[in-house]
Amino acid sequence: MNGVGFYERDSVVAACGEYLKALEIVETHFPNVETVCTPSLPIAHLPRFMALTYGRLGELFDNQFMQNAIYCYKKALVFNIIEPTSPTGMVNLLSSLGREYHFFSQMDSAEYYNNEAWKYVSDTNHLTYRNLFSQQALLNYYLGKGVEPAVNDLRYMVAKSQNEDEKLTRFATIGHIYYEAQNYDSALFYLIQVFENKDDASLKWDAAEKLRSIYQSRGDTLKVTQYAIFQAENAVSEVESNYQVSQLNDMFQQHLQWEQERAEAERQQAARLRRNRMIVVACVLVVVAALLAWLLHRRKMRQQRDEASQQMEAEREAYRLEKASMSGRLKRSNQELRELKDQMRQQAGSSAPKQESQAVSFNDEPICRLIMERVHEGQFKAQMDCKLYQDYALGKEQVMALREAADRHFGQFTSRLAKAYPELTRGDLDYCCLYLLGLSDADVSALMQRAYNTVSERSRKLKGVFGSEEPIAVTMRSFAASV
Repeated sequence: MNGVGFYERDSVVAACGEYLKALEIVETHFPNVETVCTPSLPIAHLPRFMALTYGRLGELFDNQFMQNAIYCYKKALVFNIIEPTSPTGMVNLLSSLGREYHFFSQMDSAEYYNNEAWKYVSDTNHLTYRNLFSQQALLNYYLGKGVEPAVNDLRYMVAKSQNEDEKLTRFATIGHIYYEAQNYDSALFYLIQVFENKDDASLKWDAAEKLRSIYQSRGDTLKVTQYAIFQAENAVSEVESNYQVSQLNDMFQQHLQWEQERAEAERQQAARLRRNRMIVVACVLVVVAALLAWLLHRRKMRQQRDEASQQMEAEREAYRLEKASMSGRLKRSNQELRELKDQMRQQAGSSAPKQESQAVSFNDEPICRLIMERVHEGQFKAQMDCKLYQDYALGKEQVMALREAADRHFGQFTSRLAKAYPELTRGDLDYCCLYLLGLSDADVSALMQRAYNTVSERSRKLKGVFGSEEPIAVTMRSFAASV
């Protein structure tokens, strides 16, 4: 058993290494592959290759319950938009993202990606449709829409199952819902069938775990022992599993670091090219300006010679008077030219735009004052329906203004935060900017129009990400001050 476990572990790690090596080869030969490839110019199916590779990595991390799967599925989605991998490629990737976010208890994101997946469903007789329908039923249960509606949807999928294996997969989900709802009689009916007839090792082991727990609560030691023996005989060593996950995570983090270093090198090269172009443009402008000045001088001198020649030819006997008159005109012309230049300089100085004054502190920013005024006026309460405070909600432009204000006053606050904690989503960064103002979960719930329980759950997860039990507002102020 141990030998098999190590063989599988080594195979998974080796596969991960090969996938990452393939990505690095492509990205080395095709820098900025996401931008150079378009639907009209896919470069010999390169986007399809990238989508499939990232998709396989996502499945690999998914099987190990690793959050890296989300990153890989999102990258696969980018390339699948350029060149689809299959007619069901979009549905599969979007539903995979929904399933991953559900597993990590980010229900808002899970619901979003499930809804996006439905937009690409075209065949209701396909397994992809039935899988997404079942996944949505399970999510609905966790969103508080009731046990029976979810189970009824799954029973409908049982009726549409094409074979016994698919039917048992739906049974596993139904049994899970009844188990979570502590309806053990109904759970037993479905879980026993999964355990006795399903070939999938993961589902079979999970069914055994739930059955052991149910019989333990009923004091049936014989059944408990039966399922415990099965689990012991089929369990993968925790040490082996942790070692494998650690290896995979290290390999993926090294790949991400490689990507960052490559992107930084490309940015530096682009900056050098921009600098060189600016130098060339500046030199050209200097040469052009000097040439124009020389041409204007030659033109002026030629005009002066023509005027003098005409005066001499017109009346030679009045040469001295004409010469004096010409000298006076030249002086006046020069004086007028100087006055015109002074006037132009004054006009240029007066027309220079005035720089807008910046707020002295973050809290003095207009967007911050607006938010605090709404909080003061709304007096938001916890556990209240956030829709009651809909008039106080922030729009996308206002959330973006808050992010920009935080970045101005705290040294690119959101970029530093995202770099320090890569697992943070864009939505998490928005929440962090709000907590930077010292807001409560009730305030954030009202302003962002998210259920209070959802905000509280996200707050707890953010504390886990930051590794601190301090209020998030305290953690954010400390991070902001560490510029």
